[in-house]
Amino acid sequence: MATLAPFKVQQVAELFHALSDETRLEIVRRLGAGECCVCDLTDALDSAQSRLSFHLKVLKDAGIVSDRKQGRWVYYRLNPAAFAQAGEIVGSIEKLAGQSSGSSCCA
Repeated sequence: MATLAPFKVQQVAELFHALSDETRLEIVRRLGAGECCVCDLTDALDSAQSRLSFHLKVLKDAGIVSDRKQGRWVYYRLNPAAFAQAGEIVGSIEKLAGQSSGSSCCA
């Protein structure tokens, strides 16, 4: 049976879970234009900082964004390696789908 090697299922689930929320996808879209301060994201998304902090933590824990502190501000940016990994995962799933023989796994 083919697998998602060399990726761990938990790692894959965490990555795609982080990308499965509209607010987090909007954060990713905005960070695609470059690094942003959390205060700028709060204004742009018209959202409470506590709510954004939760979403940013999910993205950070999944490795999708990284942050840096400068004075009292925290700046976030995308981690290109996470998206390369997501592409590899999707590619491996595509290969699995292509290998499917159409027979039942329970036969």
